[in-house]
Amino acid sequence: MQSDQKGTTVSFSGVGLTDEDIYEAMKAIPGYIDITPGDFKEIYCLAYNHAVERFARSVSAGDIMVKPAFHVLPDTPLAEVAEILGTHGISGLPVVDADRKVLGVVSEKDILSQLGFKDTVSFMAIVTQCLRAGGCISVPVRAPTAGEIMVSPAITTSPETPLVELVKLLSENRINRLPVTDSEGRLLGILARSDIVNAASRSGTCPWNISGR
Repeated sequence: MQSDQKGTTVSFSGVGLTDEDIYEAMKAIPGYIDITPGDFKEIYCLAYNHAVERFARSVSAGDIMVKPAFHVLPDTPLAEVAEILGTHGISGLPVVDADRKVLGVVSEKDILSQLGFKDTVSFMAIVTQCLRAGGCISVPVRAPTAGEIMVSPAITTSPETPLVELVKLLSENRINRLPVTDSEGRLLGILARSDIVNAASRSGTCPWNISGR
């Protein structure tokens, strides 16, 4: 990584620095440098890993959350919930009260469960079940509103939560989205797993493996 004159970070990942590149760079520095290419790699990776950790702790939920977040009320019909999910290409959304306080989360899996597809993980899995059964029949919905099928209480986070903690929250709770709320529990935004993964991937990894040194 290198910064230009305006302070913008420019990525050189993928260039592939070699020992020859390091030697040439060392030769270009006036005076004697008592350091080997291996030492340089180790120092670089330690510094790089430090920068990655600093990045992960400096970026917070408020920096990467999507806002405004799509949401529904407890009495929103499931047909409307499904329409919002399908129209916007999302797999779940928060359920809030009249004051925008998060009450729970409803997902496409919750809706599919109401339709009798309890173990399905994808649309094609539903198609497979229908084909094997010779077709799909209409199934009466037992719980017609978002409030009746939502998962509650919802696991939420604050705008100040650092990226490294967001990753931990997703992993430990095995969830795909995190509503971001203020101190009163009111919805501010939403974080999908992809948002967090994309933010984490920006830091990259050290281009060298120095474990053998």
